[in-house]
Amino acid sequence: MGAAVDIADMIHRGGVFELEGKNPQEVYSKITKLVKLPAGTDPEVVYKSLCEREQVLTTAVGNGIALPHTRTPVLNSEDSEAICVVYLKNPIDMKAIDGRPVSVMFVLLAASTQTHLSVLSKLAGLFNNSKFKLALERKTGEERLAAIIRGVA
Repeated sequence: MGAAVDIADMIHRGGVFELEGKNPQEVYSKITKLVKLPAGTDPEVVYKSLCEREQVLTTAVGNGIALPHTRTPVLNSEDSEAICVVYLKNPIDMKAIDGRPVSVMFVLLAASTQTHLSVLSKLAGLFNNSKFKLALERKTGEERLAAIIRGVA
């Protein structure tokens, strides 16, 4: 990846949603139908890739947060890389190490392993930010999340 990863821009491309789902697969099915994927990207392939990754090991990282992603890149362009923030109407058990059910997902759709690792690192830092954690608890929208991420809030 040539340029630095901009989490706020990736969330803008992916969107912020509030969804219901009894399990991760139900949520992934809904999000792959809602997110704007680049031409030539099959939503079913993205859905299956997210489900396959979840079967290997939970993407729940604790504190009610999950970072669903695919094992291999599913997009062919860095310009289309996205993060979908999904607030769950009813938290779901994703076998997090701390035992807490997941109430928010950051669904990562990347074009490269490098982006994937960079995003995970940056999100881990944000999850330690008290303003960001409070924003997630309040199911804050895209604009406010972007302001916090960019350090202007």
